[in-house]
Amino acid sequence: MAGSDSHSEIRYIAIEGVIGAGKTSLVQKLSERLNGRIILEQHEENPFLKKFYGDRRSYAFQTQMFFLINRFKQLAALAEETLFDEMIIADYIFEKDHIFAMLNLDGDELALYQSIYPQLEKSLRRPDLVV
Repeated sequence: MAGSDSHSEIRYIAIEGVIGAGKTSLVQKLSERLNGRIILEQHEENPFLKKFYGDRRSYAFQTQMFFLINRFKQLAALAEETLFDEMIIADYIFEKDHIFAMLNLDGDELALYQSIYPQLEKSLRRPDLVV
């Protein structure tokens, strides 16, 4: 970002990486520095996640659909509320959901997921910058 004009065009930053890489810590530091609103992945709210770690095959679809809908609702509400008014810094990108679905789902469950995902994804704003 050479000048202040390029900085003002970036209103939505997403930080992505592997589990435990420090995404949330970086989001918090950037938020303090840039005076931005923090959007965090809400994995602790997924009631299927513990079961998924115990039995991936039986709970993959429920876990993935919860994440898909939860992330969509969070980002869709964000777009309606404030996306154009304030700096937003998130610790995930929506596309990550599709990557995890491709790794964890198969057959009819993957086909159903893939029929739903593009309908949700096309209505969301993409981050201006992904780190």
